[in-house]
Amino acid sequence: MAADGRLVFAAYGKVFSAFARNKEIVHTFKGHKAEIRLLQPFGDHVISVDTDSVLIIWHIYSEEEYLQLTFDKSVFQISTILHPSTYLNKILLGSEQGSLQLWNVKSNKLLYTFPGWKVGVTALQQAPAVDVVAIGLMSGQVVIHNIKFDETLMKFRQDWGPITSISFRTDGHPVMAAGSPCGHIGLWDLEDKKLINQMRNAHSTAIAGLTFLHREPLLVTNGADNALRIWIFDGPAGEGRLLRFRMGHSAALTKIRYYGQNGQQILSASQDGTLQSFSTVHEKFNKSLGHGLVNKKIVKRKGLQNTMSVRLPPITKFAAEEARQSDWDGIIACHQGKLSCTTWNYQRSTIGAYFLKPKELKTDDIIATAVDITSCGNFAVIGLSSGAVDVYNMQSGIHRGRFGDDKAHAGSVRGVAVDGLNQMTVTAGSERLLKFWNFKSKVLIHSVSLDSSPNMMLLHRDSGILGLALDDFSITVLDIETRKIVREFSGHQGQINDMTFSPDGRWLISAAMDCSVRTWDLPSGCLIDCFLLDSAPLNVTMSPTGDFLATSHVDHLGIYLWSNVSLYSVVSLRPLPPDYVPSVVMLPGTCQTPGTDVLDEQIEPSDEMVEYESPEQLSEQLVTLSLLPESRWKNLLNLDVIKKKNKPKEPPKVPQAAPFFIPTVPGLVPRFAVPEQNGDPQQSKVVNLGILAQKSNFYLKLEEGLLNNQYEAALNLLKELGPSGIETELRNLSPDDGGSVDVMQGFLKMIRMMLDRKRDFELAQAYLALFLKFSVIIRESQVLLFVHFCLLQSKHSLPSVSSNLAQLAFWMNEIEMRFVGPLWWCNVLKIYTSKCCLQSQCC
Repeated sequence: MAADGRLVFAAYGKVFSAFARNKEIVHTFKGHKAEIRLLQPFGDHVISVDTDSVLIIWHIYSEEEYLQLTFDKSVFQISTILHPSTYLNKILLGSEQGSLQLWNVKSNKLLYTFPGWKVGVTALQQAPAVDVVAIGLMSGQVVIHNIKFDETLMKFRQDWGPITSISFRTDGHPVMAAGSPCGHIGLWDLEDKKLINQMRNAHSTAIAGLTFLHREPLLVTNGADNALRIWIFDGPAGEGRLLRFRMGHSAALTKIRYYGQNGQQILSASQDGTLQSFSTVHEKFNKSLGHGLVNKKIVKRKGLQNTMSVRLPPITKFAAEEARQSDWDGIIACHQGKLSCTTWNYQRSTIGAYFLKPKELKTDDIIATAVDITSCGNFAVIGLSSGAVDVYNMQSGIHRGRFGDDKAHAGSVRGVAVDGLNQMTVTAGSERLLKFWNFKSKVLIHSVSLDSSPNMMLLHRDSGILGLALDDFSITVLDIETRKIVREFSGHQGQINDMTFSPDGRWLISAAMDCSVRTWDLPSGCLIDCFLLDSAPLNVTMSPTGDFLATSHVDHLGIYLWSNVSLYSVVSLRPLPPDYVPSVVMLPGTCQTPGTDVLDEQIEPSDEMVEYESPEQLSEQLVTLSLLPESRWKNLLNLDVIKKKNKPKEPPKVPQAAPFFIPTVPGLVPRFAVPEQNGDPQQSKVVNLGILAQKSNFYLKLEEGLLNNQYEAALNLLKELGPSGIETELRNLSPDDGGSVDVMQGFLKMIRMMLDRKRDFELAQAYLALFLKFSVIIRESQVLLFVHFCLLQSKHSLPSVSSNLAQLAFWMNEIEMRFVGPLWWCNVLKIYTSKCCLQSQCC
């Protein structure tokens, strides 16, 4: 990599590219026939050198080749490159043979050859003084050389191997820093020509690069341990202390799991022995829980700088629960080849105080193979290779029991899990047995025989679904309540490395050594998604919010995030056909491929992905309600009460406004005109609109419906009105308010039409009840029509018929229609005897 003030250059293979804003590829340079190993920005040009010692100068913006120089590898193998300050059009090349060459690239001439020190050159760095260059050698020497007069000013030597990088302080202190392959940094005083400080174990691996920031006491270092650190030199002795850092794992990951319920932290364990937490929001929230130490107190007491001898082996499996993380440790982990399990504290970001292991076991042949922690955070369950399963208290570290008399399984324990209520514990053994235990009494409840030895086990506590990955590359799903196998999946062609459930327990996602990631739908028991990767996935975990899937892979140090497409677009969840061939997908990256847009990466719609549109009515035999909110129809009968409650105690008083021009009485003497007073204070100001009222649209549509027997238009108008508007329209149907009896009959026919179609059922009930409440006139024909309507309604709802008939009786009594006696009512019912199955209830 190399950078100037505008672009960042990165070489990969035989090609290198220029990045703008660290995410957009703006230029790509192709032309080398070997792998590129050196890059050097040079004004509007950039210089690249490959392993065959071919040097090419490129014009950045046109991407054209400006100059090409070829060197003989056996004589001058280029190992480093530098543009000396104030040396126009000149570059200094160092070689593995030890000699150096100064070239003028504009005239393509070799200006001078430095014989060197018969040792390969590994680093070149411009000193703050002009014409002075620091040269790092394979022997560990740093030579401060004046290239103008070809004379050596001073020499320094480090015993840590070849010099990997050099940098000078530019904030007024004559200090030079030199890196080494073992992770140490030496600080040299250029005035006194002596070593003033050593930064041991600045990185756990070789120092790849170090740079002092311009005019700042800050040193930026990076190494092969996948760490970037900033050191500040503010101490009296000139020593540097760690200011801030960004780091990842330096070896392959062994296990990853989401921590907490917000889906923002991922816990990861690695072969480098560390346990770290990565944030999916921002890198500044990342933190390292450190290495596991055999005895942390001895390390603190003796002040050991090199803790490699007391570090624990890598973590192979862990379980975490945040329920009591503020009170005591909430993470339990087992280590490679170790019997004891360690506890970790997430809030303090350190290893815990307890090493959990059975006291009676002293042999080194038995190791911990499976761990789990209860949902309450109080107990840890540990399975051993001997078949024993023990329970420990997380707060005190005390052994709290063992499942079975001596051993829970005859073979090694492959998995342990505890349900959400601490009632049942499930263990899986290599002897093909799955056992269910009572958590409190440690008594065996039930055992299930498996077709093959289990490889791993995973429990979804909310749904009680247990997933088992077997050695025959199949997956078995059980219900822990019924203790029966409910699903079996097959399709993987390699060992299943990890599994995870979706938050709702609907999907089971598995990752295997056949480089595939498969998503199984548990309700349907089918495979709904499958894709292949270039590198086999080792771990997979899904966020508690269901928006991301995190994976780790062979020969990769990072954690890769996959977004759940079903959350923001239409995705077909139909079962994949048996002959489905999965496609190979690239791992997620921070830079998109040129010519593609993230927004355009949508799945093409197919016939299977057409959105379902619900019909207006599912069946003619079913009663269908309207889509109107309840506020449109539920309070129609109580509008008078609502208006009475909302009525103000007194009308608002409008102040008397004086006219702009005050009127005067005509005459010789000017006098203001007195406004006329109303002589009749009892005169009503309410205008009777019964004579002046015009027919509304709803009224006109009802009249049209009487002629063509079509009432849909009138019903649609009524649906658009609010409660007050509906009340006004129904009041105006009365002859006293400008309506007519024929239009009232038309309204009843509209209600009959609604019930015949069995649609808008609740609207029909509300409109009819309000209509009966407001009606003031009744005739025999109207009674017959209404009774006919009620009897037709009997096939829909008995309570509606009864309530409407009761409303009719109340209505007739209110308007003093005493002439309708019981005898006449029975005659009316006899007319509809053949249609009414509710004669006795109606009577």
